[in-house]
Amino acid sequence: MSTATLDAKRTSFDVKKFLANNGALVGLVVLCIALFIATPDFLTGRNLLNIGIQVSTVAVLAFGMTFVIVAGGIDLSVGSVAALSAMVSGWFFVNAGLPGWLALLGGLTAGLLAGVVNGLASAYGKLPSFIATLAMLSIARGLTLVISDGRPIKTSPEVSFLGGNLGPVPMPIVILLVSALVASFLLNRTVVGRSMYAVGGNAEAARLSGLPVKRIIVIVFGLAGLFAALAGLLLAGRLDSAQPQAATGYELDAIAAVVIGGASLAGGLGRISGTFVGALVLVVIRNGLNLLNVTSFWQQVVIGVVIALAVGIDVLRRKNRSS
Repeated sequence: MSTATLDAKRTSFDVKKFLANNGALVGLVVLCIALFIATPDFLTGRNLLNIGIQVSTVAVLAFGMTFVIVAGGIDLSVGSVAALSAMVSGWFFVNAGLPGWLALLGGLTAGLLAGVVNGLASAYGKLPSFIATLAMLSIARGLTLVISDGRPIKTSPEVSFLGGNLGPVPMPIVILLVSALVASFLLNRTVVGRSMYAVGGNAEAARLSGLPVKRIIVIVFGLAGLFAALAGLLLAGRLDSAQPQAATGYELDAIAAVVIGGASLAGGLGRISGTFVGALVLVVIRNGLNLLNVTSFWQQVVIGVVIALAVGIDVLRRKNRSS
């Protein structure tokens, strides 16, 4: 076989490997080019800042979901937990009279506790994560309505600051970038993060290797709840109030962002950078469709098709690895 043929095969392999590892990024670039051609308003500075603000809530929520999916679970409650956390923070500030910073910490603690309950139900209660978090979805949304009596509650200045600006840069974008760095560090540079991959890849093998699988599952869901709380507070800061129906359906966006970013629903595979790109894909699609005056009904159809394609690609990828 000639050297030229070997080089061609090596180049083809490298391209396929790059596309397999960075398919979402390539798709995002193609999508941005297409929208730039379709509408000149897409690449304006104002619109790009708007995309950054919009993606902040979805991405932060999806970072927590990444931990769960990498560990082989699923969390359907993150949207409801986000709303509950913001409402608890608002209630602490308005009704309990706590200082704003304590009310903010109270909201984060509420999300953390909800996540820990999910983890305990899944790890020690032997409930499938789908069922445990489906129950929490209803419980958290119900508690949000009970606390608020179905009405918005004003947030503290500290929470409102999360939706404001830090100089010329929107605060949600700053928090998004910091959250991405923290989540990436936790997943890639800590023992717990590496254990998530082991548990998601093969929980029984991880247990036989001496890993505290149940404790890791509780930590994973606790982190998901904490990131959901932060996302809820970001949303409340942007709205300057905690809304009882906030973040409805956001759990589907979070799952979609993780899967589009290259994670496997079977567990053991996923990256924070991929999740960030996946969240960008979702938000850019919605933003572009809005600029093109496409109705919200058709936007839901398009997002559904994108999710189906992402899951289909994940299935094919797993088949190729197992064959």
